[in-house]
Amino acid sequence: MAKKNIFKSVRMKLFLTLCVVILMIIAFFIIINSTVLETLYFYSKKESYLNVYNYINQNISKEMNSDEIEKCNRELEKISINNGFEMLILNGEETIYATNKNFISEFGTINEITYDVKYSIFNKTDIMYSKDNVSIRKIVDKRNGINYILLKAKLENGYEVFIRTPINPIQDSVAISNRFIYAMGFVAIILGGIAITFITQKFTKPIEELNYIANEMSNLDFKRKYRINDSGDEIDELGKSINILSDKLEDTINRLKVNNSVLEKDIEEKSKIDEMRKQFISDVSHELKTPIALIQGYSEGLLENVNSDEESRKFYAEVISDEADKMDKLVKRLLELMKLEYDDRKFNDKKFDIVELINSVVKNSKVVLEEQKIDVDFKEESPIYVYADDFYIEQVVTNYFTNAIKNVDKVNNQKIIKISIKKSKENGKLRVTVFNTGRKIDEEDLNRIWTRFYKVDESRNRSKGGTGIGLALVKAIMTKYNNSYGVKNKKDGVEFYFDVLESK
Repeated sequence: MAKKNIFKSVRMKLFLTLCVVILMIIAFFIIINSTVLETLYFYSKKESYLNVYNYINQNISKEMNSDEIEKCNRELEKISINNGFEMLILNGEETIYATNKNFISEFGTINEITYDVKYSIFNKTDIMYSKDNVSIRKIVDKRNGINYILLKAKLENGYEVFIRTPINPIQDSVAISNRFIYAMGFVAIILGGIAITFITQKFTKPIEELNYIANEMSNLDFKRKYRINDSGDEIDELGKSINILSDKLEDTINRLKVNNSVLEKDIEEKSKIDEMRKQFISDVSHELKTPIALIQGYSEGLLENVNSDEESRKFYAEVISDEADKMDKLVKRLLELMKLEYDDRKFNDKKFDIVELINSVVKNSKVVLEEQKIDVDFKEESPIYVYADDFYIEQVVTNYFTNAIKNVDKVNNQKIIKISIKKSKENGKLRVTVFNTGRKIDEEDLNRIWTRFYKVDESRNRSKGGTGIGLALVKAIMTKYNNSYGVKNKKDGVEFYFDVLESK
């Protein structure tokens, strides 16, 4: 077995995939953390500023006494502590309320706090909110470099309100959380690598076993089977399929070995095959030579007036006519068989009643049936419609029926031909069977009877009128339709069958 490349193994691919996924997740969270968190923080502070401003505007007035001012200051202090605000309320130069006594001194003068352009302390472009007497901005104090969110507003009583919050803490928080995400990602990769090592072993071990079994199968060794654990997962299903494939390959190879042995025997019997070719030519010659000889003999007898009476001349003429008719049928059947075998004949398929067709075939043989005292059992009365070429299906039925008449014999003092139509269990088509009581066909002849000119009765008794082409014609018709056909030995006789497509 070739040395495995570790970087092409499933385990390594899963590990690298996990690392890439973790890195992508880390990058995603860092981007979200760096862009969304600060924006969300600003939006939250803006809402808090406006709520505090509305509270101050509604609760502080110039007519407040000392107790009301004290109560309001406590509430403002609580708000400042809870939100991390620094607040300043001024009436001109007079401080009304301040959470940070150094608020003014850090900016210099009140005019500087009110965005006096002269000192250019604030970046006036970072406006977060501006409406009526209220504005919220992001600012940078150039004196100390600290970033702030600053609200400047004028109350209805004329006071000015300033609220500020440093931005640096949130930026520091973003940086710290990013570092934390980096650290967690690194830890996740390490822990994931350890976990994937154990997890992939559970999956790769059966895959390696399947690979080993497949290699053994490639060397035509089918002894090793995959151990099914009934987990029901894809690997278990694959193992079942491998086992089935192994069994089928083993069975196929064994059958090929047997067939190869048979083929070797067939090669050894090449001389017998040559003899069969000669027999084929002899059969054709015989079938044409005999009627020609009879026609020639009886026609010469007529010409030479061997028998002068009218009765004899009529008999001679009937023999000539009968043999000519046999020759005509033989030639036509041979031509039809050749066209079917070489795909030169196209079927004219249509819907027709096969019960009516069978009754017509039986009716045409009524005289022979009565002479030989043959009982025909065909119980179908209602129409059964099929889709095929009625001309060729009639030929199949006629061949089966005349063959049954020729070979029927008494069983329990009765000669019976039974015809039935049933639904085939193999393909859902209609199956027509023709059974006759009598002698069974030898097993070795069951396949040979479909061969052109082959006859079970080697004596070639001409009184039965057989040519050996009928069943070969049936085989050609059914093969072209891709329908099943065949013969079976039954308890008291022989049954021929063929399938035909049912029409609704």
